[in-house]
Amino acid sequence: MELDALRHANFSKLSTAVGDWTTMITKLEELKEDARTQLDGAAKKANWEGVNATVTKSFILKTATEFADAVTEATTIRNILRDTHDELVDYKDRLGTAIENGLKKNLTVVGTGDGGFAVTMNIHPDRAAEGTEVPDHTPEDAENLRDEVQRILQGATESDRTASDALVAIVTQSPYGFSDASYADRDAAAKAIKDAERYANLIKNKGDDMSPEEFDALNRDLAQYRDDPLFQERFATTLGPRGLLDFWADLSDPSDGGDLQRARREQLGDFQQNLSMTLAGATQSDSPAMQRWQDDMVRLGEERIQTRGANVYGFQIMSNLMRVGDYNDEFLNKYGNALVKTEKDMKIPSHYWVAGLGGPSVPKMNFMGEEFGRDPMTGFMSALSNSPEASTQFFNTTQPQDNAQYVLKDREVIEDTPLDDGDANHAREATGKALVAATTGVNPNDPDARPVPHSPQNREALDRSLRFLSEAGDDFPSEMRDDMAAVLVNYGDETHHTASSQADDANDPRLLDRHHLMEVTKQVSRDQNAYGILNDGLNQEMVRDIHADKPSDPKETLQRAGATVGFLEEARYQALKTDKEDPSWDAKWAYHGFGGAVNFIPVVGDAAQRGVDALAYQWQLDEQDRINQETQRENGKTFTARENQLQALADQWSAANPGHTNNRYTLTQEINEAAFAGNDRAQGLAGDQ
Repeated sequence: MELDALRHANFSKLSTAVGDWTTMITKLEELKEDARTQLDGAAKKANWEGVNATVTKSFILKTATEFADAVTEATTIRNILRDTHDELVDYKDRLGTAIENGLKKNLTVVGTGDGGFAVTMNIHPDRAAEGTEVPDHTPEDAENLRDEVQRILQGATESDRTASDALVAIVTQSPYGFSDASYADRDAAAKAIKDAERYANLIKNKGDDMSPEEFDALNRDLAQYRDDPLFQERFATTLGPRGLLDFWADLSDPSDGGDLQRARREQLGDFQQNLSMTLAGATQSDSPAMQRWQDDMVRLGEERIQTRGANVYGFQIMSNLMRVGDYNDEFLNKYGNALVKTEKDMKIPSHYWVAGLGGPSVPKMNFMGEEFGRDPMTGFMSALSNSPEASTQFFNTTQPQDNAQYVLKDREVIEDTPLDDGDANHAREATGKALVAATTGVNPNDPDARPVPHSPQNREALDRSLRFLSEAGDDFPSEMRDDMAAVLVNYGDETHHTASSQADDANDPRLLDRHHLMEVTKQVSRDQNAYGILNDGLNQEMVRDIHADKPSDPKETLQRAGATVGFLEEARYQALKTDKEDPSWDAKWAYHGFGGAVNFIPVVGDAAQRGVDALAYQWQLDEQDRINQETQRENGKTFTARENQLQALADQWSAANPGHTNNRYTLTQEINEAAFAGNDRAQGLAGDQ
């Protein structure tokens, strides 16, 4: 900032702008409240169908959120303008004071016309009027005045420049909407941008040759800024996609001479998490620079990154930095489609990911778990599981390839922990969680998540996944059994309705494919915990159905409960028959509540919950009674495998339908007959596989 510009500045317009933004905030707050109560509240309560359920509802909910972001952005802009106004007024006052103090020593400050300034004598003693006493000054006085004015001008320039940078960064965060970046003043926003550039340049210039102390500071501040939009966007775009990939490849390669692998190995997992959170937040920015970053990262996925002792793919590196955090949905789907296409082109991707074709060894790139991080699908699927909408889109994508068919059925198993052959496959574990997110709309990694209404796209993902997983037969991935149990429990109404149905009906929207459901239920029942999740959840659904559903004939809920029990028993029998050589879990049955599914089970009422508790106990007795029984079924034998459970269901029906003429004996007889019939129908479904 030039001397005369600050000396003669009029900040009244800036002050007016601060006032205008303050008024705007008040108005936006009112609109925000209206949007929350009228737009958002009404949209969530409405019964949406068809295109409205996806396009219109999503638009309204997003619009309601935009009003809240508008308040945040307006407040941040007002805070920055107010802070900058106050600082510039202070710098102007300080400049005036410095000039006045200089005059007392016969020194004045004048602009030189080229942006600079000079300190000279105000009145030369030889030209002073007769009788005028000219104050003395020393060369040091002139130097001190020069330095003080220089500091003031530099401070004013910095205040003005950083305010401009922060305002531009905030506005470009979301060119077609509003940013949720919130800052109390200009200094906080300016510091975030400055720190982001400093750390990005540290990585670009030193990489894993940075000192342990520099690494500690970087790791600490990444954690501090993990929710700061300006820092995240500036850090990612300054470092650039290739800079990021080169850095992580070098950090992972222990042969390149870098000291961090040895000096800070125990902290690398935390660092990986902090870096991942930062990058995930950065992808939420709509700035042009960040859009280019995302496109370039997808393009670099199939390129090889060479280090001193290793050669790895961009997909392998980036996927390891996607294990945590909420990545942008559009980026995830572009990335995922490109990853699947690359693997399909490879034919046998394990030969490339693990260097099975004689290339250099692939280093361990993941420090957050035991597996090496060589299979890029693991990290990508972990990212999908944190973003249910993106996961739903991915599993429903059929062009340029059918993603669900590939990851659920066709993809080969890639061993990523060669020192432990008995472990589960991590990519399949992550895929199972992503599938949960896709079908239920619930983030399986969020302990506070609760069931949400299903969209048509969620249902489409469910139907497609049931098809592909049922086609796998006994090759159904064991890692996904508990995940599919949670999914079926989340769709408890549809699952119970289908398991108890007497025939296929193309006009019944609640009906799942019965053959697919039978096979998947069988596969789920091969695992004790998954079996427990499924049965525990459907116990709750059957009780809810008895208390809440109002069919024209109330006996329907009793008979449906029996039919579903028979269906589940047949699935269990088929599972034990498949694993008859090793029915180990059955021999050590222990009921433990199966709390892992609590986030996916729709809440039942208080009266129904009491029935659920009683039913769970009776079901537990049945499971304990059968531990020493043979798995072979005798045709024609009375259905007794779940007699305690059936009795409890009959009692629940009686309690929910007071005054009904049937007594306990006849109700129990009726539900047993329904269970046997359901079991018989399920045998037919299993036989068709």
